[in-house]
Amino acid sequence: MDLLNTLVEKGLRRELPTREEALAVLATSDDDLLEVVAAAGKVRRQWFGRRVKLNYLVNLKSGLCPEDCSYCSQRLGSKAEILKYTWLKPDEASQAAAAGVAGGAKRVCLVASGRGPTDRDVDRVSKTIEAIKEQNEGVEVCACLGLLSDGQAERLRNAGADAYNHNLNTSEGTYGDITTTHTYADRVDTVTKAHAAGLSACSGLIAGMGEADEDLVDVVFSLRELDPDSVPVNFLIPFEGTPLAKEWHLTPQRCLRILAMVRFVCPDVEVRLAGGREVHLRSMQPLALHLANSIFLGDYLTSEGQEGKADLDMIADAGFEVEGTDTTTLPEHRSAGGGCGSVCGDGGEGGCSSEGAADPAEPVAEQDTEVPAARTDLVAVRRRGAGTDLAPNA
Repeated sequence: MDLLNTLVEKGLRRELPTREEALAVLATSDDDLLEVVAAAGKVRRQWFGRRVKLNYLVNLKSGLCPEDCSYCSQRLGSKAEILKYTWLKPDEASQAAAAGVAGGAKRVCLVASGRGPTDRDVDRVSKTIEAIKEQNEGVEVCACLGLLSDGQAERLRNAGADAYNHNLNTSEGTYGDITTTHTYADRVDTVTKAHAAGLSACSGLIAGMGEADEDLVDVVFSLRELDPDSVPVNFLIPFEGTPLAKEWHLTPQRCLRILAMVRFVCPDVEVRLAGGREVHLRSMQPLALHLANSIFLGDYLTSEGQEGKADLDMIADAGFEVEGTDTTTLPEHRSAGGGCGSVCGDGGEGGCSSEGAADPAEPVAEQDTEVPAARTDLVAVRRRGAGTDLAPNA
């Protein structure tokens, strides 16, 4: 397929595909799915080999959020029966993190619900970061605390944080349909603040909220312009008690096409297979490892993932290996601060060239529009780990 050959060549050169090419990936037929995965897999292996980075979530403060993000079980007005608790103490958070590190996690992601941290919250998280770093040599710490005020990213960096996560989630054009209590521009501003403070920027998306293909391409291209080091790809977990509880649009095949599109647009970036993979990819999760070079180990913020041992077995059985703390995740040109390379302007602000584009008008098969069956049996609320007396899943 000429389209895939062109996208592989561009990915190996770190060259941005056209929007038409990205859309064409999403429009490929199920009959061509393995070819799409194989093509994107060549790009993944070029920059990341067969390594899989493990990340572990610690939910520092669960529920009770004043924001109205429609996809979130912790949102204002959520009736989802999730765990609700206030801030974990630094030693509690460090103990939770240690379970993930023992399971092979290289990065611990500290997450707290809310619009954004107060200065007192930043102090609290700083102590938690210090405690984790003291007890776990070589571990990376990523903070995810919401919208940042001036100076807060610098304080987190000084406390030892390596990265900051704040997802764009969806396209600018549809953002107001998902959230009304803050703006898309607010999110971009926080990612920019983190980047400017010297933190590794982590920003991604949520697929499956009823968006069009154009929205998925728009948000991924916006992410490419922001130039984060990590791009988590979440698949909506339709929690009962949230506005999007009835949104079941994803099939395993569509999830794989989305991941392939992200890999082609962000060839040398850590693409993370994030929330919802068990719900929507199901038995096809191993194929996603040919596209993503990073996953979360065990449970998520408010939902349970598959057992940590099952994650490790899946990685080994698929012929991949867990990335160690002695290995640098990003390719040398990125880890040295070079961003997305000479193809892009400084920090991605200058946009990217798309010369030599293939003709995207190649015929594609008609897509099956049948609504996938709702798999509510796979949506399990987290009842173990942080905030409970039960052992975590790691």
